Amino acid sequence: MASLIQVRDLLALQGRMEAKQLSHSLDTPQPMIDAMLARLEAMGKAVRIQEDADGCLAGSCRRCPQGKACLREWWALR
Repeated sequence: MASLIQVRDLLALQGRMEAKQLSHSLDTPQPMIDAMLARLEAMGKAVRIQEDADGCLAGSCRRCPQGKACLREWWALR
């Protein structure tokens, strides 16, 4: 089980990562990583970076069967 400090340190080392990558690297369940990232964001230590929909080739992400699965969400330290 990873700690909040380990999540912060890994983000500091890697620059930016997705929650799924953090979960895999730290061998911690994704819901726990999501909660830790939300806490870091609330404390003003981390920032959520979302890709624009410009990367969608069809331009129809709202009707996408995967439900915007093509849009990636990154996390980085402030």
